[in-house]
Amino acid sequence: MKNFFYGIITLLMVFTFQSCNNDNSDAIDKTARIKLKLVDAPGDYLEVNVEIMDVQYNSSEDEAGWRSLGKESDYPINVDLTELTAGNSLILADTIIPSGMMNQIRLVLSDNNNLVYEDEEGIEQETHLDTPSAQQSGLKLKLNEELEPGYSYTFILDWDVQKSIVKAGNSGKYNLKPVIRVNAEVNSGSIMGKVEGDLTNDEVDNPIALGNAKVEIYKTPILEGDESIASTYTNENGEFKFVGLNAVNYILEIKAEGYTEYESETSILVTVGELNDIGTIKLTKQE
Repeated sequence: MKNFFYGIITLLMVFTFQSCNNDNSDAIDKTARIKLKLVDAPGDYLEVNVEIMDVQYNSSEDEAGWRSLGKESDYPINVDLTELTAGNSLILADTIIPSGMMNQIRLVLSDNNNLVYEDEEGIEQETHLDTPSAQQSGLKLKLNEELEPGYSYTFILDWDVQKSIVKAGNSGKYNLKPVIRVNAEVNSGSIMGKVEGDLTNDEVDNPIALGNAKVEIYKTPILEGDESIASTYTNENGEFKFVGLNAVNYILEIKAEGYTEYESETSILVTVGELNDIGTIKLTKQE
C-alpha cells in the first residue's frame, strides 16, 4: 500500500513538472523580444532636448490596439538628440511581447521640448519647441514586420533633426515636426569612418582629427534635386557612423569649415548585417 501511495505521488510530481515545462515552452513559443534603438541624424543645433512620455506598439490597424512597450515607471525619457551621433544610441525599449504581426509603433511626446542654438551673431539662444497636439498624441511609424516566436528583433529609429525642426516664419518660434526613418537591424547595414584634415597645404603630413564635420550619404546614382538619405556630424575624434541603412550603394559627402569639400569617387556598398569601415578620409585645407 505504501509503495502504491509513493507511486501516485511520483506520477503527480512528474506530471506537474512536465506541465510547468510545457507552459514555459508555450510561453516562449508565443513571444518575441523587441528592442528599439534611437539614433540621430543631427542638424545645426547645440542641443535638441525632447521628452518622450511613452513608446507603444500596435499589432493591428485598430486604434484600440495600442500597448505600451514599457512600465509606467520607465517614463518620461529625456534625451538630447545631438548626443546620439558617431554610433551612440539610446535604448527606448527592450522587452518581450506576443509574436505575430507588428504593424506600427508610436512615440508619445510631451510639450516640454526645447532647442539651443547660436544666432547670427554667435550668441547662444534657448527657445521652446512647440509640439503640435498630433505629435503629443503619438507619432506613428509603420513597420509591418512579422515577429517570429522565440526570435529577437532590433529596430533602429533614425531621427533627422534638421528636417524635424521648422522655423515658424519671422515669429522667432520653432515647431517640432519629427521626421524619423525606421528600419530593422537584421535588414540593414552600417558605414563608419574617420575624418582628418591637414593643417597645411605643403607636402608634410600633419593631420588632425576634424570634429563637427558634416557627413552626408546619397543613394546612387545621384539625380539633380536629390536629398541626402542620412546625415551626421563627426565627434571630437573625427569619427562618424551611419546605422540602419538599406543594402544599396551610396556616395559620401563631407563638409568642414576651412577645408575643401569631399565627395567619394567610388560608391560605397552596404551589405545586410555588416559594418563597412571605410577608414580615414583626409580633407585638404582651403587656400
